[in-house]
Amino acid sequence: MAERPCCSSGACSTDTATAPPRGGASSDSQTLRLRIEAMCCPTEEGLLRRALEDMPGIERLDFDLIGRRLTVHHREVAEEAIRRRIAATGMTAERDDPSQRTAPVASDEAPWWKIGAAAALALGAEAGHWLELAEPWLGAALALAAIGLVGLPTWKKGFIALRHRTLNINALMSVAVTGALLIGQWAEAAMVLVLFTLAERIEARSLGRARNAIRELLSLAPENASVRQPDGSFRSVAASEVAVGSLVRVRAGERLALDGSVSQGHPALDESPITGESLPVDKAPGEAVFAGSVNQGSEFLYRTTRAAADTTLARIIHTVEQAQASRAPTQRFIDRFAAVYTPTVFALALLVALTLPWLLGIGWLEGTYRALVLLVIACPCALVISTPVTIVSGLAAAARSGILIKGGNVLEQGYRLTTLAFDKTGTLTRGRPAQRAWQPLDPTLDQAAQARLRALAAGLAARSSHPVSAALARAAEADGVAPLEVSEVHELAGHGVIAQFEGRAVWLGNRRLMQRFATTDETLDAQLAEHEARGETLVLLGEASRPLALFAVGDPLRVESREAIEALHRLGVTTLMLSGDTPASVAAVAAQAGIDEAHGSLLPEDKLAMIEARAQHGPVGMVGDGINDAPALARADIGFAMGALGSDAAIETADVALMDDDPRRLADFLRLSRRTRGILVQNIALALGLKAVFMALAFGGHATLWMAVFADMGASLIVVANGLRLLRPSGGTRAQPVRRAPLSHAAGN
Repeated sequence: MAERPCCSSGACSTDTATAPPRGGASSDSQTLRLRIEAMCCPTEEGLLRRALEDMPGIERLDFDLIGRRLTVHHREVAEEAIRRRIAATGMTAERDDPSQRTAPVASDEAPWWKIGAAAALALGAEAGHWLELAEPWLGAALALAAIGLVGLPTWKKGFIALRHRTLNINALMSVAVTGALLIGQWAEAAMVLVLFTLAERIEARSLGRARNAIRELLSLAPENASVRQPDGSFRSVAASEVAVGSLVRVRAGERLALDGSVSQGHPALDESPITGESLPVDKAPGEAVFAGSVNQGSEFLYRTTRAAADTTLARIIHTVEQAQASRAPTQRFIDRFAAVYTPTVFALALLVALTLPWLLGIGWLEGTYRALVLLVIACPCALVISTPVTIVSGLAAAARSGILIKGGNVLEQGYRLTTLAFDKTGTLTRGRPAQRAWQPLDPTLDQAAQARLRALAAGLAARSSHPVSAALARAAEADGVAPLEVSEVHELAGHGVIAQFEGRAVWLGNRRLMQRFATTDETLDAQLAEHEARGETLVLLGEASRPLALFAVGDPLRVESREAIEALHRLGVTTLMLSGDTPASVAAVAAQAGIDEAHGSLLPEDKLAMIEARAQHGPVGMVGDGINDAPALARADIGFAMGALGSDAAIETADVALMDDDPRRLADFLRLSRRTRGILVQNIALALGLKAVFMALAFGGHATLWMAVFADMGASLIVVANGLRLLRPSGGTRAQPVRRAPLSHAAGN
């Protein structure tokens, strides 16, 4: 069934608006969740607020305009009393059933056969009027029959809106049709209502595509999972009832209902619902899997790690829905403009009806008719609907591609970015450093002493959270080196680890940490420079003021990174790298990737200062892992999180999360943002241009009521269709993704 269109004089949005009318709900308040199918715009929200806010006991109203749900926080207010207040606005409320949220939306609109019959009657009345083929009373009867078939709901809603002092499309249309009937334009009044009803249905279907683009995400995870029972058998259980830690079986071709980790088997999973990447990902026991993925390999078992309401897919859907509550700057401007524009044109129409006959010497009925045409043209539906449908389409298109955008304002403003700053480890590199070499700085040590140094380094590395330290610990474990126990461990962010071992101070870290305890000689400087020239990260082990050993760690560049940087350069974006690694190592990686500028030896506060300095010269974005680079990500105009798949922190803190760790998505985001901006400008120009043309025709007496309906609803359909173009692929030139290994989420430099 078609959904109701979303049109109003104040704003038109599929936003999720949550704004308490007065204060917050008390801890002991009750909650009533209602589904209101007729509620899709801020206009309906305003009507409901006026109806409910003054009820004793009502504490807060939360509106979800996407889901058409109203949550009432109250204290001892009868549900029936709330329903009666809602019914007084012309809307019907039903208890919200979460299990039915993905079901098709019912509609009380006129069925297609009624619209067809009413159109035939209206055409008959028009033909009789123009060709004088019948008596006037017959034309009036045909017109009234057409209005009776499809026009009464619009009339009813219009007068309810007027009673609440709201000038929405229904109010304007009701006034125009009533005026046309009063001046004897029976056939035209009928044609106006039929055309309006027909356009509403077409527009509702188009708007439904934008809403469904988000809602369809919900269907990606199956409702049931095959869960292992205590007796070893498997039984189909509702996903919402599966406990964390349950063992679930997935056959070939089936979708995963929950997040978890592989227990048995080596499946190949299509994770495109999460990442947008169509190539399957090979999984091994212990590796993470995500709800919505499709098993393209053999049957396997996995153990659930999240409840159904907390899966990565569920969090993506929730984030996209919340993003729609963040109004884009253009939308905020249009809403303010429309709130002034419609009453102004309404007053202008009244002025035309009263003064045009006196100024131009035309009849009073003709002046009234021209004023009615102005009223129909006055509706800003096309204008206010153009922004939300475009933004929602853009957010949905991004989510399908594995780009999670946290707000419509972020999507619209992305086109302004002139500079992108990158963290190194885990962003442009793979994020899983590996130890490439190590050597004691005293070449005279025997093998036992060298092994003891390696074990001491492993003991310190095991007490650090840094990915470079983790590389040393993995290498030691692989070589069978047992780490020595250290005490009184202190980790210094951006430096390394200090501890006590057998009563002596020991340390493991970068050059900055070494310079706090020891000085270098020419031989050591030469060794360090040799490794740094190869782009390796250096870790030094020392005791008190004496360096003991040197470890070289390498983190290979992602194969996609150079292609990503080239794409950004083609878009005119300047790139720079901000890293805590040594300048020589950072410069080597930047040269491989094609980065414009590289800055090394930066602490978190140094990265923040660099972003602030760049922001003085234009909008800047920061690309990091969403955790270690939090200050710079927060300060940047737009923060991009890499490695967001399965990471709560990345999804919650970044403005944009790249779900598949692919830096090429950055160029995709910028292209999408620029397309979105272009379509917004086009839609505003189309809407205002058509209004201007038909207003001029109306003043000159060359526009009729049905022409005004065509102009208004036609413009609405054009801007909706134009906005929906964002749901189609842009035909970009980004290369197909390579078959990738499972993701790693280690924090970067």
